[in-house]
Amino acid sequence: MPGFHHVEVWVADIAPAREEWGWLLRELGFVQESVWDEGESWSAGGPYLTLTVSPKLSGRTHDRRTPGVNHIAFGAGAPSEVDRIMAGASSHGWSALYEDRYPHAGGPQHYAGWIENSAGFKVEIVADEIA
Repeated sequence: MPGFHHVEVWVADIAPAREEWGWLLRELGFVQESVWDEGESWSAGGPYLTLTVSPKLSGRTHDRRTPGVNHIAFGAGAPSEVDRIMAGASSHGWSALYEDRYPHAGGPQHYAGWIENSAGFKVEIVADEIA
């Protein structure tokens, strides 16, 4: 069956990544499946996400505007779940993006919030339905 098997995010510093990503992934229903000195893996019953310290650090932050992955989008279920996660994000190392257009920065038929962590990784939290 086609689909993603896993996504590996390389980070410069695992400590803040564990705090920021860990909070977000728990909020989205992921469970930490394994942990080692320089990384960890999270699953929600299918494809999983791994955070690992990069072997080639060229900087301390991720620049999503250069070639590569711009962001990861996660389904959150109901619009109220998007709102709940967005409301708690700033207390866990994430900054809201496009606040002036929330929750329809992606258009009137798209209910989502965008956040960025301290390392510059952008995440989109998407509702399954429009509110």
